[in-house]
Amino acid sequence: PLACASPQKVEQALAVGEHHCPALPAALHTYLQEGGYALYRSCVGGERNVEEIIAQLEDAGLRGMGGAGFPAGKKWRILREQPGPRWVAVNIDEGEPGTFKDRHELEQQPHALLEGLLIAAWAIEAKHCVLYIRDEYPAVRRSLAAEISALREWADFALPDIQLRRGAGAYICGEESAMLESIEGKRGLPRQRPPYIAERGLFGLPTLEHNAETLIWIPEILRNGVQWFLDHGAHGRSGLRRYSLSGRVRNPGVYLAPAGTSVRELIEHYAGGMQPGHEFYGYLPGGASGGILPASLGDEPLDFDTLQKHGCFIGSAAVIVFSQHDRARDIALNAMRFFAHESCGQCTPCRAGTRRAAELMSEACWPLEELEDLACVMEDASICGLGQAAPNPMRSVVRYFAHELDSAAAPGEGT
Repeated sequence: PLACASPQKVEQALAVGEHHCPALPAALHTYLQEGGYALYRSCVGGERNVEEIIAQLEDAGLRGMGGAGFPAGKKWRILREQPGPRWVAVNIDEGEPGTFKDRHELEQQPHALLEGLLIAAWAIEAKHCVLYIRDEYPAVRRSLAAEISALREWADFALPDIQLRRGAGAYICGEESAMLESIEGKRGLPRQRPPYIAERGLFGLPTLEHNAETLIWIPEILRNGVQWFLDHGAHGRSGLRRYSLSGRVRNPGVYLAPAGTSVRELIEHYAGGMQPGHEFYGYLPGGASGGILPASLGDEPLDFDTLQKHGCFIGSAAVIVFSQHDRARDIALNAMRFFAHESCGQCTPCRAGTRRAAELMSEACWPLEELEDLACVMEDASICGLGQAAPNPMRSVVRYFAHELDSAAAPGEGT
């Protein structure tokens, strides 16, 4: 059913042909054919109530897919307790190295995101929504603007105000409060908490912040049911998620796989194996900040709360695979230099700590005691997750790739 526009509009638009419709953009045309916006229409039409929908998201265990993994339903409940007016902010910055799943999904079908956004805005009674898009995604931004414009023209139901905002290439603006500062036209610096952005967010008003993939899952779960989502999963986990897979694999890309899928399964069953001449040596499960693990732990489930025991985390599921021709210590050094470059400079532990750590890690023999002292200070005293997570790759090398710390060790030696 084409539930978005009035029957007369839909009939007129589709009459010109199934594959080409000048009156209706291709993405919207396809989404309507698949029953898109029927869910949102049922929400604004009073056929569904907010408590029912929040309960479904909670039963499905939907969590934020941007890195922190905060339960989506709980976020909505917290926002509904705050006095209005309220905002919704969507993080499409994807600054974590190795992350490109949101870009892929928006290139394929932006209206899945938009319907999830509309349902979220309806649930917390938000009148204004902002989509914060990575500046390196100009094609996605133009396409999304066109699709929003087309949706406004064709919808016969009320829509909230939806604004697009360009990022400026700052890694730190992936942090929710820094993103809000950037949207407000300020320098992107993380805010001190409390108050949290659910209490005082964009322009001082309660704000619901979500990653793009989180919103994409909302209509999928509501349309197919909680049990459908739970029935997927691997190795004791439940649900589905998208993995950005890159590095020394034959076919890098975005793969939809059961939550809890291991990196070895991603390599062998999704990416077509390793590149010729390369053997699986190690991987980054969550981008530059998620730590580094050896191939011996390649069967660990990739999901929330499964990698902490190894000093790592899944984050935004940016899985980067490296081989015997690479060195984990070089990867960790590269990551630390990246963090030093991207530090906003607001707090000394991160600003000075990342630079000093990069200097020490450039030495042939790492001064491990001094590096661990720096790591403790950054972890305990940094304002935001950048400084807190920056030591993860370095600590991973010490824990799992100690043989590389011998300056004479060749790449991959000791595996």
